Amino acid sequence: MILSFGASWPLNVIKSYKARTAKGKSLAFLLLIFFGYIAGIASKFMNEAYMASFSEKWYVLFFYFLNLFMVGTDLILYFRNKKLDRVK
Repeated sequence: MILSFGASWPLNVIKSYKARTAKGKSLAFLLLIFFGYIAGIASKFMNEAYMASFSEKWYVLFFYFLNLFMVGTDLILYFRNKKLDRVK
């Protein structure tokens, strides 16, 4: 799941950047996904079994953080595009 979302978000960010409009985007959806990744990251840090084997499974958190960054970038683009929509 993480890899699938990880492959999708860069394409979504590029589309948002080029579209220059927030039409068709849902702020609630983006925020839900953003906070979902935060919850996933927090759950990994609180999981003793995962933290005990962190040196072998560090890549899991890497993908969580990478996807969080992508969704955060899309959120920033949402607000930029919303502003551009108001100007139009």
